[in-house]
Order: sequence, then structure tokens, then C-alpha cells
Amino acid sequence: MKSHIKSSIKFSLTIAVITFVLAAIFAVISQSVLSDVMWIIGLVIVLLIVLIGVVFDMLGIASTSADEKPFHAMAAEKVNGAKESVAIIRNADKFASFCNDVIGDISGIVSGTASAIVVLQIAKLTGNGEGSPTQITLQVLLTSLVAALTVGGKALGKYFAINASTNIVFFAGKLISIVENKLKIRVLPKANKTKMSK
Repeated sequence: MKSHIKSSIKFSLTIAVITFVLAAIFAVISQSVLSDVMWIIGLVIVLLIVLIGVVFDMLGIASTSADEKPFHAMAAEKVNGAKESVAIIRNADKFASFCNDVIGDISGIVSGTASAIVVLQIAKLTGNGEGSPTQITLQVLLTSLVAALTVGGKALGKYFAINASTNIVFFAGKLISIVENKLKIRVLPKANKTKMSK
């Protein structure tokens, strides 16, 4: 019990540190990029950030909904991504925490900051300064749009995550397989071979 608590605390602290670092990186990159592009390109970037949050939310939910049994035969035949898919499912709590809480929440925060930058760009382009009625109206409209797309996208993503969890996890497993085999970067702990053979 104590070891389980220690493991949970260690994982929570690790996730907190990773979130801090990634949030800082994403914020700096998004602000530096958005400050040098046209507002329409900035808007596209905001929508891409929202899409990233929706996709990772779907991946996290799929990992908790999928069954590992379909991947056993594929793993025995050494199908690329099968072992990684089993590892994802067996570490669903951590995988979902990273996808939903880390990437998902960071995407929400960064998209809000990025949309504010885009609004300021549009306001300046139309000759309206910060705090003007036009700027405030644009801020409300874009913030509402981003919120609607985020919530609506995640709702749709949840449907696919639950009803197509096997395909989604397998897709994630194949991507992780490429990263681990080609780039030699360990993403997931190895699945237990004895358990996989059952």
C-alpha cells in the first residue's frame, strides 16, 4: 500500500514537472510565432491547438475503453504497434493522465492565450486599440468559438474513443512503435511477455 502511494505521488510530481515545462515551451512558441504572422494564420494556429487537445483527449479515453485481447494475436505475429498497444492499455491510467490532463489542459490554456493575441492583431488592423469595444467584442466572440469547438470536439471525440477504441489505440501504438524503434526513444514501459501470451 505504501509503495503504491509513493508511486502515485512520484507520478503526480513527474506529471506536474512535465506539465510546467511543456506549458512554458508551448506558450513561448505560440506567442513568438503568432506575433510574426497574419491574423488569419494565427487563427488557423489557434484551431490547430484546439484540434491537438481534442485528439489527445480522444486518445486518453480510448486507452481506458480498449480491451487488450485483440492485440495478443497481433503481438504473437509481431505486428508493428501491437505490443505498444498492449502497453498503452496496461498503463491506461498514466497514458490517459498525460493525454487528457497534460496535453489536453495545456492546449486549452495555450489556445486561450493565442486567441487573445489574434484578437489584438485584428483590433490593431482595424484601427481599434486595446480595451476598445471592438476588441472586447472580438475577444468574447473568439473565446466563445474556441470554447464551443473544444467542448463540441471533445464530445465527438469521446464517442469515437468509446466506439472505436481498438482502432484508435492501435493507431497510437503504431506511432509509438515508430518513435521507439526508429528514434530509439522509450515512450512506454515494456509489456510483460508472460501476461501477453495468456
